[in-house]
Amino acid sequence: MVMANAKKTKILILGGGFGGLKTALELTKNSNFNVTLLSKHDDFRYYPALYEAATGGNLLAARIPLAEIFKDKPVNIIADTAKSLDRTKRKITGVSGKQYSYDVLIIALGVVTNYFGIKGLEKYSFGIKTVDEAEKLRDHIHKQLLDDGRPDLNYVVIGGGPTGIELAGALPAYIRHVARKHGLSERPLNIDLVEAAPRVTPRMPRPYSTAVQKRLRQLGIKLYLGQAVQAATADSLMVNDKPLDSHTVIWTAGVTNNPFFGQNKFEFGGHGKVKVNEFLQAEPDIYIIGDNADTEYSGMAQTALYDASFVADNLKRQLEGKQMRAYRAKKPIYVIPVGPDWAAVLWNRTHIYGRLGWVLRSAADLRGYRDYEPWWPASKHWVAEFETEKACQICAQ
Repeated sequence: MVMANAKKTKILILGGGFGGLKTALELTKNSNFNVTLLSKHDDFRYYPALYEAATGGNLLAARIPLAEIFKDKPVNIIADTAKSLDRTKRKITGVSGKQYSYDVLIIALGVVTNYFGIKGLEKYSFGIKTVDEAEKLRDHIHKQLLDDGRPDLNYVVIGGGPTGIELAGALPAYIRHVARKHGLSERPLNIDLVEAAPRVTPRMPRPYSTAVQKRLRQLGIKLYLGQAVQAATADSLMVNDKPLDSHTVIWTAGVTNNPFFGQNKFEFGGHGKVKVNEFLQAEPDIYIIGDNADTEYSGMAQTALYDASFVADNLKRQLEGKQMRAYRAKKPIYVIPVGPDWAAVLWNRTHIYGRLGWVLRSAADLRGYRDYEPWWPASKHWVAEFETEKACQICAQ
């Protein structure tokens, strides 16, 4: 690594998600760093709000332009996707063919959807991992109403993790709201949630899962627990050799590490994530953070933020000639909204359910936006969480 009193240290960050953006923001506070951010998107996708974007929420809550986040910040933002790594020359080649050099490389590429080879699933299912996918699902619901004059009535959400639970919990109220706005009489609505494990949130304490399952059933959602998805068609989903009729199957169950790591011969640890040392280094001057790193709480946005601050702090310490600190995983606070005005919270050993949980989730989101922007613009995105969409002109009337 290039040290202080020499030329500026060139920091190249791959990925414009929670970890990548936070690292860039932290490093801009030190003028000895020359920071470049490589992102295939020109905006930041705030994933906790994607289920709301798919169910009528204001898209402003789920999307923040990078130009807004880095306004007046000394960061070079480049629209490209990393393809290959030349360790000897310390260069990244993007899909554009352009090359980007670095002294220190920080990789925060996030994960990609994994369909586990299930026949027809990629073709016939919807997702909500990106803003585009959320919009596609939302538009599908509206199109059914406008073209057919009736909702699908049979919706299947696959995955009993936070995303699947959040979406399933939000769907009943949203679909009924849209139907009313379109002047349709209320009809029975079937929403199924399929989970391969014997309970939802299988990595959480059993009482937490039990409370979430109870709330889902109160909302009228049928749970298929311990059920394996086998195939999907345009009209149904095959689960444990039985078809569930639906034109709206939403896949939230599977992700895998970004293919960049396998293509560039990184060493993997548990769950297909990259092995890192006590400083989150996969190799000298190459740091892996957030969802990509084989750390205890990898996969949580809070972990990505924590990793970003940790790496940024150690890089500053190096410049100052100080010894780097060793990484100690920090347990996140788990908050899962389940329908309107209700959320389940696990804060160390404390369990909180109901409206108070919802208030805590809202406060956490405000803090989440604040991690990237000053109070005023952060507040605008937070307030957008409580606003409905404007895209459907009939609904807006």
